[in-house]
Amino acid sequence: QDFNHLRALCLSQGLLFEDATFPAHVSSIGPNLLPEDKLRRIQWKRPTELQRNPYLIMDGVSRFDIMQGEIGDCWMLAALGSVTLQKQFLENVLPKDQGFQDDYAGIFHFRFWQYGDWVDVVIDDQLPFLNGRYLSVHPRTSNEFWPSLLEKAYAKLRGSYQNLHGGYLSDALVDLTGGVQVQFSLKDPPPDLEEILKAADKSKCLMACSTSGQLRRNIELRNGIVQGHAYTVTAVAKVRYRKGWKHIIRIWNPWGHGEWKGPWSDDSPQWDHVEPKFREALFRNKADGEFW
Repeated sequence: QDFNHLRALCLSQGLLFEDATFPAHVSSIGPNLLPEDKLRRIQWKRPTELQRNPYLIMDGVSRFDIMQGEIGDCWMLAALGSVTLQKQFLENVLPKDQGFQDDYAGIFHFRFWQYGDWVDVVIDDQLPFLNGRYLSVHPRTSNEFWPSLLEKAYAKLRGSYQNLHGGYLSDALVDLTGGVQVQFSLKDPPPDLEEILKAADKSKCLMACSTSGQLRRNIELRNGIVQGHAYTVTAVAKVRYRKGWKHIIRIWNPWGHGEWKGPWSDDSPQWDHVEPKFREALFRNKADGEFW
């Protein structure tokens, strides 16, 4: 589908775009994502019906804009959180020639890397709601819609929202960048993992991690970590601690909440023994899903 041609056509006819190839219909959700009675209750709404003044992007793009909805696509959202840290990658995925302010016609497009090429995916902006709540990812700011629309385009690429329910972080990272992915198992990590992470961070690699737990997904352990869940690695640091040095890693949860409660977490006593300049640069006590 040609985004510019379709938008011009809708504008000339005074119509809002309706995408026949990924319609506002149960077929786009998928038959097994929800019980049948819930599937029947799904409503589709455009951002202009939800907000008087919607925006695609407000005050730049950030991982903190993303809050995972009912669909188990943390693997894709953790990868997306990583992409938001590198603006040059983000511009490939999220073209700037669109929005709700100029030439709005209910049509948007996003790009994903598939089989050696950037593929342009066109969607209409009708989003699925169940009982008045977002079925899919919802924005932290109520009138910013890039996360929900990008997720819809990825669902279209994959065939349905149901096909986003469970997947591989590594696939999503490649689809969003066209990069080459490398994985390490933490059961048997390389001896120089800290150095690898430091070098990867320095060279602006995208990083993410996940916990195992295929049978019991989304069970939050007492320590705050969720089983069968994907996270974004957002920073790597080495801090002066007591009389030595500590390697610490900052991680973000695509739920937008739910944090690690152990050493180096927001409320942990470790921060009291860190040199003030490191503490000031690195420590943020916020309930935003991000933790060291």
